[in-house]
Amino acid sequence: MKKEEIFTKLKSLNLDYDNCIIIGGASLVVQDLFEETSDIDFACTKEYYNSIDWDYDSTIDDGTVLKVKDCYSISNTFYDSENYITINGYKFMTVEKVYEIKLGLNRKKDQKIIKKLDLYLCQKDNYRYERKLKEKGVSFIAGVDEVGRGPLVGPVVAACVVLPDNYDLDGLTDSKKLSEKKRDYFYDKIKKQALGVGVGVISEKIIDEVNIYEATKMAMKEAINNCLKNCKIEHILIDAMPLDLDIPTTSIIKGDLKSVTISAASVIAKVTRDKMLYELGEKYPMYDFRHNVGYPTRKHLDAISNYGIIPEHRRSYGPVRDYIMNNQKENLV
Repeated sequence: MKKEEIFTKLKSLNLDYDNCIIIGGASLVVQDLFEETSDIDFACTKEYYNSIDWDYDSTIDDGTVLKVKDCYSISNTFYDSENYITINGYKFMTVEKVYEIKLGLNRKKDQKIIKKLDLYLCQKDNYRYERKLKEKGVSFIAGVDEVGRGPLVGPVVAACVVLPDNYDLDGLTDSKKLSEKKRDYFYDKIKKQALGVGVGVISEKIIDEVNIYEATKMAMKEAINNCLKNCKIEHILIDAMPLDLDIPTTSIIKGDLKSVTISAASVIAKVTRDKMLYELGEKYPMYDFRHNVGYPTRKHLDAISNYGIIPEHRRSYGPVRDYIMNNQKENLV
């Protein structure tokens, strides 16, 4: 069956073919998310399984019986037949349903495909995590993200944002993927629409004392506490970093891409920190902070070699630490 014919049939059934896959070993994925899906087993009811005239069967190492016919294989795990549809012999299941099944099985071999499916689904719908919480009765959902773990200069900044149900932020995504003009645009819109916004700033001196990982957690907790001053929070979505809090949390890898609420926090944190570095750049123009915002670009590193370090440099970071070691007396411009 040609791909175009599959699309036509799916459309006739009012199904979004970008959200369906063909189930079976090494089979086509309609939306081209994967080249093959050899580790997605066809899922069906036991009755349907028993009704098929199998070409052959085999037993794998763990004792699981696999039966094979044509382009798909079926394991001895069964799911309700309402989870899939059949078109000309091909079995289709939505990406969301495959994700739920794989997540529920919690098998080590599925971790890679679970991550891919999760990212794909969230890029199509970056309110997915929030919606699931809303369906459970959670009303006030905060997103938390940080900016500034890698720079040689200045603080690490975190933001906490709670969005209303009816927000207007079409096009919002991870701040790193937005132009400065777009970030400034969304910064203003988020500030106007958000139910609550909190910012946490941890200085370079504290970063040197406790390390950047601990400083990042401190910045996030400060941002959350500042947000709580003007808004209730019932659940917190955090970009990657786990936090020990009294409020329930969900740590999401690549959360700034997957969750619009975390994306909003990333924009607030990014714009806030960038403005701080722009001001520092006016005081020390030779370091080019207007363009590198403290990151170790060639121009920044050359400036350290030529002019030394400034009080805002992080002494525990490699290039700065190396400069100090090579110069017994710190050269402060």
